[in-house]
Amino acid sequence: MSRSAQAARAARAISPAEPSRLDGVPPQTFFLVSAIFHYLGPSLAVLMFARVGVLGVAWFRIASAALVFAAWRRPWRLLTRLERSQLWLLIGLGTVLAAMNTCFYLAIDKLPLSTVGAIEFLGTVVLAVAGARTRRNVAALTLTTSGVALVTAIRMGGQPLGFALAFANCLLFMLYVVLGHRIATLRPREAASAGAGPGSGPPGGIDLLAASMLVAALPVTPLGLPGALPAFSDPRLLLAGIGVGVCSSVIPYVTDQLAMARMTRATFALMLALLPVSATVIGAIVLRQFPTAQDIAGIALVTLGVALHRGRQ
Repeated sequence: MSRSAQAARAARAISPAEPSRLDGVPPQTFFLVSAIFHYLGPSLAVLMFARVGVLGVAWFRIASAALVFAAWRRPWRLLTRLERSQLWLLIGLGTVLAAMNTCFYLAIDKLPLSTVGAIEFLGTVVLAVAGARTRRNVAALTLTTSGVALVTAIRMGGQPLGFALAFANCLLFMLYVVLGHRIATLRPREAASAGAGPGSGPPGGIDLLAASMLVAALPVTPLGLPGALPAFSDPRLLLAGIGVGVCSSVIPYVTDQLAMARMTRATFALMLALLPVSATVIGAIVLRQFPTAQDIAGIALVTLGVALHRGRQ
């Protein structure tokens, strides 16, 4: 087999087939799956806080997700195909994932999850405003923002370090959306590699995400592994730690990629308004924390805003 044929075969092997098989699924469906698991993961993390340090839980989230991605996608095969710009892109995303997840867990250790989630949404408002090109979309953004404000009221008092970490997480979450969307929407001409044959296709967004997760595990390991060691002597805690990674980083990030590939960045940012709503619904079903009349009004506003928004697919 010629060298070019071998390169083409390897390229096809690492280009994901999922998008072609899932073209008939609306991108909003992928996002809803992400929104559900986005808060199932933290519920497992809360169970671990009593026995495992905060940084240890953050390590479990990233390291277990990195292992799952490594076994599934084998992202090291990308190394011979990536251009320098792509390499820096996945290194940047990996660094953001490491810092974002660490700041998130340190913040929720000091502040209520709803408060951290509300602050996190502020960054997505900025991204949605940047892409609001029509009056209709501006009205949709206004409705969703008002709804989130009702569902998750931010109480600015006490815990200055907690708020500093929450706002750092907000900034990093914005960077995740920008870099994640960039990876999900790479075009073939941007992803062409020197050794690939004609028609081999670009590395998929999920493959690049998998490589980024391996990058994220590097800086987090020396910080979080010592705090995670107690879980290795308890099979239940160990399974919970793996569950945190799968529910918080594997399923949401993969479905985010599938949604981002078919949504504009502004549309995806606006859809993130559903995250506080999903937290309220999951709280009522799983934790028996029933919403108030104010919560229901906020959910209605968010639903109307998302329904009103018209994005360019």
